[in-house]
Amino acid sequence: MATYKKKGIKKSQERVSKIEEQSTTAEVFNTLDQTASKSEQWVEKNSKLLFMALIAVVAAVLAYFGYNKYIQQPKEKEAANELAYPRSFFDQAQNATVAVDSLYNLALNGADGKYGLLDIIDNYGSTDAGNSAKYMAGIAYLRLNDYEKAIDALSDYSTDDEIYGSLAKGNIGDAFSQIGQPKEALDYYIKAAEFKTDGFTAPIYLFKAGNTAMDLGEYKKAEELFTKIKDEYPTSDEARMIDAYINRAQMAAQK
Repeated sequence: MATYKKKGIKKSQERVSKIEEQSTTAEVFNTLDQTASKSEQWVEKNSKLLFMALIAVVAAVLAYFGYNKYIQQPKEKEAANELAYPRSFFDQAQNATVAVDSLYNLALNGADGKYGLLDIIDNYGSTDAGNSAKYMAGIAYLRLNDYEKAIDALSDYSTDDEIYGSLAKGNIGDAFSQIGQPKEALDYYIKAAEFKTDGFTAPIYLFKAGNTAMDLGEYKKAEELFTKIKDEYPTSDEARMIDAYINRAQMAAQK
């Protein structure tokens, strides 16, 4: 039987494919046109709302810069000037060996109509000087054996500084230790040691944490803390006889 070639079928298929492709492209553009049209309608419908939102954003930005320039910056300067008076008493108390209680009280409460640290905290608490006053007030309370107030003041203090941040948490630990709350003291000693992990305060507070853990009967924890001093701070003063403390913790854990 003879087989006939079906001429024209291939061309017909190509023509159909081209028509379908053109149709699909037209549909895509039509969809895009409809979407754009809807977007334009939405913008037109909500133009007033959008304009008000834009005005609100601009107003907020201008308010921020205005507040910072005309209120916050002058307040920062004023607070720094006020802080100079109580700071002088605080610094004297820090360096004195006798009669420090009266100096710390003067630092806290001021005198002769001048602000003390507590006044600065109340009136300029949001400024850098107010933040520094919280730290100094906390230390003053600690030296005056008013441990709960020391904890409150130092807890409100915030900083990224390696030394002061660590000292603040470590002093909170000391205050908790003094009022018979060793678990809280241990937590804060560890926080102090881990705050930026500087080489000056970290071994001091690791050592305090280790001894506090020993008092709590947490001997494995104590061993871990003492060993950290040996491994990470081998040149520190606390590392000189640390092997004896490690051995004592190990022996206590075996009993």
